[in-house]
Amino acid sequence: MTELEFEALRAFLKARSGLALSTDKRYLVESRLAPVCTRFKIENLSILVREIKSGRSRALEDATIEAMTTNETFFFRDKAPFDLFQDVLLPRFIKERAASRRLRIWCAAASSGQEPYSLAMILKEASARMPGWQIDIVATDISNDVLEKARAGIYNQFEVQRGLPVRLLVKYFAQKGEQWQIAPEIRSMVDFRYLNLIEDFSRLGQFDIVYCRNVLIYFDIQMKANVLRRIAQQMAPDGSLVLGASETILGITEALTLDPAYRGLYAKSGTANSVGRTALAGTR
Repeated sequence: MTELEFEALRAFLKARSGLALSTDKRYLVESRLAPVCTRFKIENLSILVREIKSGRSRALEDATIEAMTTNETFFFRDKAPFDLFQDVLLPRFIKERAASRRLRIWCAAASSGQEPYSLAMILKEASARMPGWQIDIVATDISNDVLEKARAGIYNQFEVQRGLPVRLLVKYFAQKGEQWQIAPEIRSMVDFRYLNLIEDFSRLGQFDIVYCRNVLIYFDIQMKANVLRRIAQQMAPDGSLVLGASETILGITEALTLDPAYRGLYAKSGTANSVGRTALAGTR
């Protein structure tokens, strides 16, 4: 693959998925796209790039994007965002949505489902405090392969050992040979949908809580600003956004405001939303 072909591939990935691939990631391209070449019986990466540029095969384009997408995730990843949900956000919205008894949550870039299922288990554990509530968890990803896995809710021993408390494994999973499948009651709580974040997602509706963790790091600043602005538009006036620990809005967008009390938590700019500074001040 020549430099010009590599640049053409970088441009394609950015245009179709938002992925801003740096020039030093050529080794990554070669290792991840070799199986795609084998699958489509393409002799080498140069021919693969030529086929992509021709626009003849949407299946090849999608496979290339999926191969270059990072799908690293595990149950209760980083712990703090889930403690935040359980101890701060959920009590707040139980109080503030008492009249409507409805809560809508969006997990963007949900990968193989561990994040939304982690939230679903927390909600299930709290169900006694929420009788008659309608809970909507929408989980989206650009990869159809990981969405298929997420819908099945089947994980191997290594995957269920990464972050998942044994108590929840025993309570909400059934062993199937060497694998574990999450209970139907938890699977039914999550609506998995295909979504490319660089495209319009207004059809998803309005959300009270948005988790968009560890995906913006793959976008350039302009794309980050665009996605964050549109996420803010989908948030309820008093809604909350949770980003990854290494992600920030600083110098990127003014559509959101950092909550100084909680790392990675954001509100819509110009709203009165102030998590933990009033009614929840005593819970810290």
